[in-house]
Amino acid sequence: MNFKEKQIERKIPPQESARMVETIYGCKWSLTIYQLLANGINRPGEMVRTVDGLSTKVLNQCLKKNTEFGILKKTVYHELPPRVEYQVTEFGNKFLAVLEQIEALQEDLNNLSR
Repeated sequence: MNFKEKQIERKIPPQESARMVETIYGCKWSLTIYQLLANGINRPGEMVRTVDGLSTKVLNQCLKKNTEFGILKKTVYHELPPRVEYQVTEFGNKFLAVLEQIEALQEDLNNLSR
């Protein structure tokens, strides 16, 4: 009998996606922004007016991170006054589904500890 040894390489965690999840959860406003977009509020000025405690500066930083990751798409309309709108991308919908799964996992953990 000839036994062949199988070599299993060490599995490396997904670096970029883990960093993305950490960054998004690190921005306490990202989840709120996703709620706003789901409710049809996609303009930054309206977002700031709708949410107490959300400043324009923090919103812009959060929107920029989400846009850089490809979760959100920024559309600039060349009008006077200028208009900017954000939408969730196809990739963003996949990412939001992962976040929902993480929330469901957290809920399961909470139920286990009761």
